[in-house]
Amino acid sequence: MNQTRTVSRSTDFAPETAWRKASYSDQQGGNCVEVAEQATAVGVRDSKVADGPALVLSKSAFSALIGSISA
Repeated sequence: MNQTRTVSRSTDFAPETAWRKASYSDQQGGNCVEVAEQATAVGVRDSKVADGPALVLSKSAFSALIGSISA
């Protein structure tokens, strides 16, 4: 699988019920992202545009992203 791809509608990757607010999001409701995990990939979307596009990363690419954010 490619490391990253985009989908034009986040629900093309995962159903609405699969998305949850990421623990790294701003808890004040400002800068929030949501994530949805599938077997081999993780989707990331803007919580303010729930029916908009999503970035889909392989699990290894998502782990690397979180590692670089946490560093």
